[in-house]
Amino acid sequence: MPPSIGKILVFVGLGIAVLGLLFWFAGDKLNWFDRLPGDVRYESRNVRIYFPWVTMLLLSILFSLVMWLIRKFF
Repeated sequence: MPPSIGKILVFVGLGIAVLGLLFWFAGDKLNWFDRLPGDVRYESRNVRIYFPWVTMLLLSILFSLVMWLIRKFF
């Protein structure tokens, strides 16, 4: 294993911990996140379908930005 793998694992772990704290303490303020315009939601009497197009797009952009920053600085 390369010696930098430990550094990467520590930063990934810290990032997950920060994200967990964000959802723990500010989770009630993030309830808009699953109701973005463009997310497909269909509900009938027996069927409930939810496909979060815009939410997945935003998360993809966010994770791509984080990965770009990690590669740029490490």
